[in-house]
Amino acid sequence: MRLRSCRRRHRSSCLSAYRDDVTRASIYEYAGGAPAMRALAEAHHARCLADPVLAHPFEHPGDPDHVQHLADYWGEVLGGPATFSQHYGGHSAMLELHARMGAEPDLGERFVTCFVAAADDAGLPADPELRAALGSYMEWATAEVMSYQAADSVVPPGRAAPRWSWDGLQPADEQA
Repeated sequence: MRLRSCRRRHRSSCLSAYRDDVTRASIYEYAGGAPAMRALAEAHHARCLADPVLAHPFEHPGDPDHVQHLADYWGEVLGGPATFSQHYGGHSAMLELHARMGAEPDLGERFVTCFVAAADDAGLPADPELRAALGSYMEWATAEVMSYQAADSVVPPGRAAPRWSWDGLQPADEQA
């Protein structure tokens, strides 16, 4: 849409239409794509190992590719390719992996704190809107994971990976 063609009295509606036509980069793309997600996962993992509560679940031997899986998961959720779902079982598999662990009550808050600080460590853009989107995503995500901590929790199978945009969690019917 060309703004020159708008009459002065309709310029605000033309600007609004123009903004709606412009496709904004996903959070994944804006942050720096796969290399940024990998750097974020590495920085986050290091911060979790340094935290006295988070270190316990992070220091035990397990999946040697955990950091890459984390990067792939975050990348998918934040608008990147569906690598995690295609190769590692999707959202239900991630939830199942973290379910029924009887986590410390403040584990989620500590996890978010490490994540937010790791964005600096990873060199992600310092843009306040990006940081707000990342923080709100991780607050939502940790609340969901923590909701499956009871010993009798059941994770529903076949759940699609959530998609988080600049506007927050996208309804399933709007996820691409």
